[in-house]
Amino acid sequence: MVTASPTLHDAIDEILPGLVADRRHLHEHPELGMQEVETAKFVAARLAQLGVEDIRTGVANTGVTGLIRGTGSGPGGAKVLLVRADMDALPIEEENDVEYRSQTPGIMHACGHDGHTAMLLATARLLTGRRDEFAGTVKLVFQPSEEMPPGGARPMIDAGVLEDPRVDAALGLHLAQEQPLGTIAAAAGPTMAAADMFFMTIKGKGGHGAMPHTTVDPIVAGAQIVSALQTIVSRERDPLTPAVVTVGAFLAGSAPNVIPDTATLRGTVRSFSADERQRLADRIRELSSGIATAMGAEVELDYVFGYPATSSAAEMVEIVNAAATEVVGAENVLVKVPTMGGEDMSYFLNEVPGAFFHVGSRNPERGLVWGHHHPKFDIDEAALGIGVEVMVASVLRYFATA
Repeated sequence: MVTASPTLHDAIDEILPGLVADRRHLHEHPELGMQEVETAKFVAARLAQLGVEDIRTGVANTGVTGLIRGTGSGPGGAKVLLVRADMDALPIEEENDVEYRSQTPGIMHACGHDGHTAMLLATARLLTGRRDEFAGTVKLVFQPSEEMPPGGARPMIDAGVLEDPRVDAALGLHLAQEQPLGTIAAAAGPTMAAADMFFMTIKGKGGHGAMPHTTVDPIVAGAQIVSALQTIVSRERDPLTPAVVTVGAFLAGSAPNVIPDTATLRGTVRSFSADERQRLADRIRELSSGIATAMGAEVELDYVFGYPATSSAAEMVEIVNAAATEVVGAENVLVKVPTMGGEDMSYFLNEVPGAFFHVGSRNPERGLVWGHHHPKFDIDEAALGIGVEVMVASVLRYFATA
């Protein structure tokens, strides 16, 4: 049976102050997707200090990669394991009154990517000091722009991040504010949804609000379309198969007595299978076009397929769960309940078997309960050490059993 190094927990306790300091530095200096210039410099400098090999910067604009080659013996000597963290922040004005508050107006790390980056740096620190404990190669990937489709994962793959050396498997993690501190959650199969968007323009004929019979009202047509779209999920799908169709914006007109020429709808669609994803797109197009035509209007639809569903491989989840059991105990290893949130880690997991696990960061006793993408989002930093320990233990276990 393979177990984590008995000194791993003590080693993490020793570096925890530095791990927290890195997270707070990144939190104070957030950068939006594809603008992570200073973040990338910080990461690359840290990796160089650690003796990480083959450090590459500017990958898919601001991405950073590096290699840690194990010197130990074992069955995984020919294997390459990718370990990924995302680096970007969000266009949100922070409302937390903390010493490490964002110093950049209108931008904050409101999803935990500062923690992800700091945890991967700490993982690199521990693995470079444990090269003799594994055979194989760890490819570190610091990814830009997870928050903003088309994201940074696909461009990094297109830039060759899965090659030279060829990657065999992948691991990633995400802090989870809906999950109690001290817990780890993973599951085989899809756990995060495909995230698509649509942008619809309804073209009518404007006119005076007092003479609607002389117009083709795009607002009324739009209202009918919004109502009809809700029936795709409520009346056309198996109720045990989850999906979401949400219209998040309805924009039309500017005066109470004027019927405008056009109205626009913007929405998001979430699903878990490729077939269902396409069917939802087709039905949105059919319903909107049919209703608009029936009412004398026209529809232009721009449907954007975003991130695919994030799906973990059973064998990789087993590795993570075994490592997590060592770290937090079996009672705190949870089965991840699928959510409708999207993640571009999905692109890596579509290419190679991997696992994406969630690290609980919620602590009501300290008031750390605000959800992801909220201006008051903040984590219990004890989660950072837990996430690093599970990740390092998972890496060691992967190479010992590969």
